[in-house]
Amino acid sequence: MAEKKAFVLRISADTLQEIELWAACEFRSTNGQIEFLLSEALKARKKRPKKSAPET
Repeated sequence: MAEKKAFVLRISADTLQEIELWAACEFRSTNGQIEFLLSEALKARKKRPKKSAPET
């Protein structure tokens, strides 16, 4: 398993509250939910075709 690093995340109170509720519904910690969402977003990004550079 990869080494985990701690860092500060500034997030709006409303967004954090939504993530906390979502995490509870999926039986995850808030931190675990944020990690899961980031991981899923990175997987989705890797699956998309790469955009070519815009012509100038």
